[in-house]
This record gives sequence, C-alpha cells and structure tokens, in this order.
Amino acid sequence: MTLSFSPLLKQQQTTSFRHFVEQHSTVCDVLSAEQLSAFKQAITLSDFVLNSALQAPELVIDVFKKPNKEELPDYKSLLLEQLSGCLDEAQLHRIIRHFRLQQMVKIALDDLVFNISLDISLKRLSSLADELILASLQWLTDFCQKKWGTPTNEQGEQQVLLVYGMGKLGGRELNFSSDIDLIFTYPESGETQGCRRSIDNQQFFTRLAQKLIASLHQITCDGFAYRVDMRLRPFGDSGPLVLTFNAMEDYYQEQGRDWERYAMLKARVIGESKYHEQLSSMLRPFVYRRYIDFSVIDSLRRMKMMIAQEVRRKQLINNIKLGAGGIREIEFIVQVFQLIRGGRVKELQQRSLLIVLPKLVESGEINETNKDVLESAYRFLRRVENIIQALADKQTQTLPDNELDQQRLLAVLAIETWHDFLALLAKHMNGVHQEFDLLIGLDSPNHQAADEHWVTLWHSRWSDEESIAWLDQEALAWQSDKVWQILHDFREDTGKRSLGNRGRQVLDKLIPLLLCRLQKNEMAEQVLARVLQVFSKIVTRTAYLELLFENEGALKQLIHLCQASSWVTDYIAKYPILLDELIDPKLLHNPPQLSSYAVELRERMLRIPEEDLEAQMEALRQFKQSQQLRIAAAEIADVLPVAQISEHLTALAEAILSEVINLAWQQVSERFGVPTSCLDGLKEKGFGVIAYGKTGGVELGYSSDLDLVFVHHSQPDEVTTGSKSVPASQFYMKLAQRIMHIFNTRMNSGILYELDMRLRPSGNSGLLVVHLNTFAQYQHEDAWTWEHQALVRARMIFGNDELRQQFINVRQAVLSQPREFTELKNDIITMREKMRSHLSKSSESHFDIKQGTGGLVDIEFLAQFLVLAYANQHHDLMLFCDNLGIFKRLLKLDLLEAVEQQKLSYMYQKLRALGHQATMQNEGQLIDRQKVTGQSAITDIWHKCLID
Repeated sequence: MTLSFSPLLKQQQTTSFRHFVEQHSTVCDVLSAEQLSAFKQAITLSDFVLNSALQAPELVIDVFKKPNKEELPDYKSLLLEQLSGCLDEAQLHRIIRHFRLQQMVKIALDDLVFNISLDISLKRLSSLADELILASLQWLTDFCQKKWGTPTNEQGEQQVLLVYGMGKLGGRELNFSSDIDLIFTYPESGETQGCRRSIDNQQFFTRLAQKLIASLHQITCDGFAYRVDMRLRPFGDSGPLVLTFNAMEDYYQEQGRDWERYAMLKARVIGESKYHEQLSSMLRPFVYRRYIDFSVIDSLRRMKMMIAQEVRRKQLINNIKLGAGGIREIEFIVQVFQLIRGGRVKELQQRSLLIVLPKLVESGEINETNKDVLESAYRFLRRVENIIQALADKQTQTLPDNELDQQRLLAVLAIETWHDFLALLAKHMNGVHQEFDLLIGLDSPNHQAADEHWVTLWHSRWSDEESIAWLDQEALAWQSDKVWQILHDFREDTGKRSLGNRGRQVLDKLIPLLLCRLQKNEMAEQVLARVLQVFSKIVTRTAYLELLFENEGALKQLIHLCQASSWVTDYIAKYPILLDELIDPKLLHNPPQLSSYAVELRERMLRIPEEDLEAQMEALRQFKQSQQLRIAAAEIADVLPVAQISEHLTALAEAILSEVINLAWQQVSERFGVPTSCLDGLKEKGFGVIAYGKTGGVELGYSSDLDLVFVHHSQPDEVTTGSKSVPASQFYMKLAQRIMHIFNTRMNSGILYELDMRLRPSGNSGLLVVHLNTFAQYQHEDAWTWEHQALVRARMIFGNDELRQQFINVRQAVLSQPREFTELKNDIITMREKMRSHLSKSSESHFDIKQGTGGLVDIEFLAQFLVLAYANQHHDLMLFCDNLGIFKRLLKLDLLEAVEQQKLSYMYQKLRALGHQATMQNEGQLIDRQKVTGQSAITDIWHKCLID
C-alpha cells in the first residue's frame, strides 16, 4: 500500500532514508521493492520506527521481510522460544526489551502504512503486553522458587502470584504508548517449602513482584519495556506491593472509593488461572451494586470537574483524551451506565467499551443514534491517539503543533488538509460532549447580562461627576466617590496590559456583572477592591475570566469569600488556580472527613505519571491550597469551629507529608535500593517523623510552619539492596534531603510548607535524621529543659506501629524523669521572660495574643510545667499532646482546681479564636485590649504554680 505524501513528507522520506543508509548501507538489500517501499513510508511517518531501525537494524528489517499475516501473532510461542535459553535476569531484561521493540515496530507498520482496523491494533497491543508480563512472570517464578522455595498455604498447596491488568490493559484496549497499571495478589498466607530456610509467602511474592516490575520498567542499555504504575493497588504507594485475596476483599468492601469502582470495571487477571471465578465473585459486589445506583452520577460529576480543572491548570490544548468530548467522556458515559445498572443487568458486566456499547442499546439505556455517535467518535479518537503516539513512541494525547507531524497524521488518515481534520474532530467531540452533558447534568452557564447603565459606567462614557451622581442614585449604600476611584484605577491599569481580544470582551462583560451584584452590598467599596485585586492577577488568563462569567455561582462565591476575609482574597490572588474551587459551592463549604485527605490526594496523584516529579510537586501544592481554601470557606460559613479547623489543617499536612515521603522514597530507592530490613515490607520504611509544636498539638493555622524531627531505625552495619549500595544511615540522610527538597523548592505555586527542623538533636548543627536510639540518648543526656517542654507536645505522625511505640516509650521515659521543682520552675520562668522580652509586641492599647502576659504562650508553658513536674507520679499526663487534653487530665488528678481548668481552657480557646479571626483579616496577632479580658486570671494561676 502506498500512501499519498505531501511535498514536505516526500522531502522527509528522502532525508530519513538517506540518514539510515549512511549508517547501514547494505541492510536494505534483502528487501523486495514492495517491502522497501513500506520501510521508507514507515520511517517517514514515525521517528520511533526510524530510531529503532538505526538502533537495531537487523531486528527491524526482519519485520519488513516477514509482515504480519495473521490477525494476532502467537506472541506466547515466540517468547517461550527466545526465553528457553535465558540464564539470568540481565538476559531476561534484554530479551523482553528486544521482543517488545520488534513487535511494536510491526504494529506501527500495520497501523501507519497498512491501515489495519482499530480492533486488531488494540488486540495486538494488549496481547503483546499480556504475554510479556506472563513470560517474565513465569521465568522469574522459577528463578525465585529455586532461590527461596515454593510458596504454599497451610494445607501445603502451591500458591501463585496473580496479576491484575487495570485500565485499558484490563479492557484489552491498550494504546500504542501507554503505562500499564497492575495490581498483584495471591490466594493465601503461608510459607515456602523445598529450601534450607523458609520465608513467608508475603516476602516471597513481594520479592517476585519487585523483580517482575524491574523486568518491565527498569531502564537498561536497551531501554525499558513498559512504564509500570502500581498506584491503583489498595492503599496506593503506601500499601503493600502484594495482598492476599482476603486482604483485597476486606479493603474494597470496607475502604473502597467511588473512583476505585470505576477502576475495577476493567480489572482483569492476566493469563489463565483457576482462581478467575473466585476473584471475580469476590470483587463483583464492590463494583456492581444489587440496587440501581444513581450515586455514581454525582461521583462522576466530581471526577469530571477535577479533570476539567486539571486541563485548565496545565493549559492543555487540543487534548483528545481529557478535553470536552474526548475519550475520557466517552468512557465515563459507558461506565456510568455500567455502575448504575450493571448489578441487575449482567450483560453490562463487560470490560471492553466497544462490547458494552451495543449492550446499552439492547438494555434500553441509550438508543441506536446515541450508540453510533459514541462509537464512531471513540474509534476515530482512539485511531488518532494511536497514530500520534506511534510518531515517537511517546505517551501523549495532544494533537501535534508542528507541520511535519500534522502532515504525518493527515497522510495516515487520508485527509487532505489540517482544516478538514479539525472540522471532523470537532464534529465527533461536540457530539460526545452533548451526550455527556445530557447524562451528568453539569450546571448550565451563567449568561446573565448586566444592566446597560453598568456597562456605560465601566466604559467611562460619562464624566466623573456624572458617574458619581449616578452611583449615588442607584447604589445608596455605597461611598460612590471611593467606588468610582477604585474602578477608575483598575480600568487604567488593565488598559495598559495585553489582554487579547477575547480576554477584553469577557472582562467587559464581567465587570458590569460584578457591579450589578454589588449594588445592594453595604461593604461595596471594600469588596470591590478585594475582588478587583483577584481580577488584576487573572486579566491576562482568559480561561479564568470565562470561568467566573460562565459558571453559575462562581462569581457569587468569590464576592462572598472576599467580603468575609482579606486573607482569603490574598490567597486566591496569589494562587488563581483556586478559582476552580468556586464552581461547586457544596464542595467548597464541605471539607472532607479528616481521614479522607489522604485518599483524595492519592486520587489526584494517580493521574500524574510517576516519572514527572515536577508535575507531582505542583499537584501537592495545588492540593494543599485548594483544601485550605475549602477549610477557610467552611470557617467563614461557620461550618467548622476553631478546634476543628486546626484538626483539618493538621490532617491535611499529615496527608501531604505521607505522600511526600512516598515520593522521596521512590526516588532515592530507585538509585540506591532500599535498606535490607525494608525489602520485604516487614518494617515498612524504618523511617519516622516526629511532629512538635502546633503540628504535634493538632493546632495548625493556615500559615503555620511544620516543626519536624526525622528518625530511623536501621540495624548496625545495614546497607541497601541496590547495585549502588550505601549504608542504611546514608540512605536515610538522602531520603531526608529529598523530603526537604520536595517541601522547600519554590514552584509556580510556591513552596509546600516551611519546615522547621531546629528541634532535632543538637539543633541546626545536628544531623538531619538520626537513629531513634540517638534521639533517646540526646533527650536523656543532653537536652535542655525547653527541649523537654517541646517534647510534651510531640507525637509521631509517620512511621510503622513498631517505630511509633518505641517513640512513645522514649517520650514517656523522658517526660517522667524525676525533677527538682525549684530548678524546673527557674528554667521555665527564665525561658518565658526571655521570650517575652524579645518577642512580645503588647502595648497599653494592644495585646499580643501569643506572647503577651496572660496570653497563649503563658498557658502553654503552664501545661508543660505541670506535665514535667508531675508526670513521674501520674503517667496519665503523658497521654496527651494537646493543651486542652492536658488540662482535663490535671483536673481529674486534682492538680488543678475546677475554676482554674475552666479559665485556662476558656482563655486558650478564646485567644485561639481571636487569632484565627485576625489571621483571616490579615491583622496579625495584636488586638485591641478592649476585645479580650481574662488575662489576669491566667497570670494569677501562673503565680500560684510557678512563683508563690
């Protein structure tokens, strides 16, 4: 078959073939004229084919000598033949990579030159991945059994590792250049038999799974076979690499999320197994509900909104997967019907989208016309996706923006011009988006127009005097001269900036609409100034102007938040991507459950390629900012009291910290391996994070630093498992440095959190991470009294159960040391007076909430003194890290009188509330003394406990 090439492609063909012949002059001699023609066309259309031919000419030329004659090659037999003499893992890696390269060149040839059907192409791509996984698994299973024995259950029955293919691999719809999402499981616990030293099944299958991932994912001199993504497994990156059937079932039934139901729709055990039916029946109740489940539509709406936000944030243009009417919307439409009806209509329990579509017609969910629109669009978009990925074996769904690749795409599709292609693409995607909108019922746009007088005012068609007079008449609550000046200054500023025609048009509609909505607002001049502060940051970003104009309620929410809080105004102005959060008021004012922050973050991170660290770091920052906005909105709406606000902010920080550690661990372990005691997951990471201060006391504010100390629990002389092995202590040092880098690097969206590590042993001069035994020794032998005070509020927020318990033991041993009362009092009084003299900003008229006499720090020092003074006699005092909990326990132990406990607790909560209010208005921690009373009661208790 000869494709029609444009002049540009003919020139490219000449250049590419000359480049190949210059390096491999005689290789093409074995090809017939027809085969040579196909070769020339393939290297013209695909840089991947050209580069593969340059890298492995004999391997690639063999493809053109023996074109595919069957619909699906016998990959299994071909692989088994090549692996029959495989001696070690290095040779396994080489065979897997060479085989994949050769077969992918064959698929590219058939896709680009011979125009095979989409169905055949997807079947080949999926089957190739299946057989590479299975062949590698079979070889590695034999290899591991020779080394560690055969895994068995309690009855002595052999156990096997099963591999779930997820996503497009599971649906047998794999695209040309794709990650493969996998989940590993095995039937039952037990231990290995047939070797000198048995290991348990969890260790065996973890080691086997690690080797299987490396056989596909690891980059060698031959490249890699597939990017393997394990983040869809239960608990994500923080979870075990493999789970038993029972553990999987427990997870999905007890903790499975809506998005995991979508993911499990396509889950498929790769290869033949006697456990297929057992696994299917185990997971089916989680995926398919017996009742008609309409809740999935709301879940899908949220997922789609998150994707739309991602498209805006990444400024994705011409994305045929994530854009409106793209592949993802077609998948969502089909999957929604599967989840709603699949529990009752068994025919919908299929993995392949193209198989489900006609079933939806048969069951009456959609009509034949709907089906044709979706199917033709899906086939067209998937064909385009495969072609643009085959150009360079690159995972992309974005249309090419250079003429050469555009011409390549047109040649394969036999479309004459780029304009014709875009018109056909728009027809398909518009049809899909209409079906999608009808299904999920997204909020309709707000095309409300403002009164013409407000338009006239904005365009300054009247004189200053006329404008102010009109405002006096129409907006009775306004200080018209101030409003007019604010508006005038903003117009002057934006007039000097490059907005573009579309941006200017939207702004000219948006400002009058804003003024109209503020007409009856008694704080109009303040609110207008704040909203325009946000506008000034987005006037050159038309997408955000359109978001505010088009989405019902978004502008209203922005006005409401800006009116309530100067801090929120500054926050949105600093990070305009937060405007996405205003679209859904229900979501905005309802922060997640405390336990859900980690799950929501994991869901967001799953959509980012594992190797894209920059995107991951941006996503972490954007997640923090969006969740803090939701918490602030809930505070403004009086949904959350101050104590719960801090609980949410602390839970958010802990979820982010955990994700950062997982990212850092992945990066460091890829280079150095992991400490040997962590290899089998028995001690997880052997790494712990101790939180101090507001983080430890669950009292974080919106701008709080994180006071942290890193510890590890490696064995003496322990090293890592990688080819570049290092001592475990050095591994943990590099891990800590990587964590700091992820937190502190300034990205477009700022830093993640300020980390304060000064409370570690020996402060800034000490090591960044120390062994827990070293930490304990320092606390017992070298720590100052103020460091023991800090330990009162300390708790471990990351680490396995063993490490957490060891820290608790250390903390309690230190806090319960016998102490000499007079010396303890003197140390605490001296430290407090030193802090007050250096830090307190109180005056006759204003009170420093934190450092003033009778303020927050005095209350905190009282709690710490009483714990250090009496923990030796009353171990219950060490159960709490928060001040209110300590005061309650002191009352129960008769170490505080009831009136004292009430005054301390009341003033502590009141001062914290005042501090939150001041923060929300950017007013600092100095407040008018008339706003707060009761400091004298705190001073009286201070004198009674520490001076009298």
